[in-house]
Amino acid sequence: MLKIKRVPTVVSNFQKDEADDGARSGGGCGRNCLQKCCIQGAKLPLYAFKRVNEVVGEKGVLALDNEEAPFAFLDSLLLGRGKFVEWEDRVQRGLFRYDVTACETKVIPGEYGFIAQLNEGRHLKKRPTEFRVDKVLQPFDGSKFNFTKVGQEEVLFQFEASNDNEVQFFPNAPIDVENSPSVVAINVSPIEYGHVLLIPSILECLPQRIDRESFLLALHMAAEAGNPYFRLGYNSLGAFATINHLHFQAYYLAVPFPIEKAPTRKITTLNGGVKISELLNYPVRGLVFEGGNTLEDLSNAVSDSSICLQGNNIPYNVLISDSGKRIFLLPQCYAEKQALGEVSSELLDTQVNPAVWEISGHMVLKRKEDYEEASEGNAWRLLAEVSLSEERFEEVKALIFEAISCADDGSGSTAENLLEEPDDNPQSREEANDALNQGSHCGMVPGKQECLVQH
Repeated sequence: MLKIKRVPTVVSNFQKDEADDGARSGGGCGRNCLQKCCIQGAKLPLYAFKRVNEVVGEKGVLALDNEEAPFAFLDSLLLGRGKFVEWEDRVQRGLFRYDVTACETKVIPGEYGFIAQLNEGRHLKKRPTEFRVDKVLQPFDGSKFNFTKVGQEEVLFQFEASNDNEVQFFPNAPIDVENSPSVVAINVSPIEYGHVLLIPSILECLPQRIDRESFLLALHMAAEAGNPYFRLGYNSLGAFATINHLHFQAYYLAVPFPIEKAPTRKITTLNGGVKISELLNYPVRGLVFEGGNTLEDLSNAVSDSSICLQGNNIPYNVLISDSGKRIFLLPQCYAEKQALGEVSSELLDTQVNPAVWEISGHMVLKRKEDYEEASEGNAWRLLAEVSLSEERFEEVKALIFEAISCADDGSGSTAENLLEEPDDNPQSREEANDALNQGSHCGMVPGKQECLVQH
């Protein structure tokens, strides 16, 4: 069994105290958490999203009294505009472990524009934990930290489909314990402004593994935000997930990610209209899913592929980009190499765990010297160690396409021709960048991100 000593990021204020807390009984635990001891009769805000089934859906808007026009409501909840400023409220209440807006950030000169951030606060006061890296699927363990142990003040809102298919917000809604709500909570060790966690069906205590229902929920959140600079990410176990409780991460960064600008080559189009392409000229090999007749077609293609990777014990990361219209699936092997002693001491000394954000090109650095010496070459060398070899990637692609072709859910999402020849005219980096810019919204994020766009 392969094990490496891991020092996970603290994502909740109660996580760092977990090792010292004994069992408590009766009268609540004193944390105002989401477990049985505290949740009965509790209320939290509820964001009811409009369930759309189009890949290009209308952004969720809500008309409020005394507002001149409807506004992007999910943006207002997370970015601090309008009447409801949930994330900013938690800043004012001192729930974050450091001021992420004070972290230095720069775009690294070069062809791809990798983004470097110096985030020394994310490296402090962590508890050591043993994590297996040779098993992607592991059972949920309630004795370890999980998101039911967070304080209710860390939860921004419940996130559920609207009963009448209209966007609604209820500032003080009962928690439906029997139906296990999905929630959006702050990450107390944020990478960027608005860094949150989407935790599907939190009370069901699902382990960190993608299924169709949870992935579709993540796509609905991306579509509801309607902002190409709001991205969701997923890390499997073995690919630097640090908590075995199903969750996605999300935050705003108002610059294109390098992976979004990478050229691609079309491999095939599924019956449901989902186009699958392969990344080209990027340090990490991966697949890109886009299009689809419905949002569910796109979601099923990616979730079925993810389930295939999980079932074959292949660690992977997922980036949900472009308001849920473009999804990157990235199998990786860095933790395995690390456990086998195949990663250089130079890379290990950086203490960078290449999860979804780093693989996408947002390099979160913990040492000032690494930040000052950041270069495209250094980023490329790190990410090249993450990638599967060409031979192994071809084997993994074959597994994925076999799984997709065997998926028979009655929705017509099987492949038309998984063996068709690759596109002889792959999309260039310039074309990818132009496509991203056509859907962009500059100045959507306050502070330093606007400066990054200008540079």
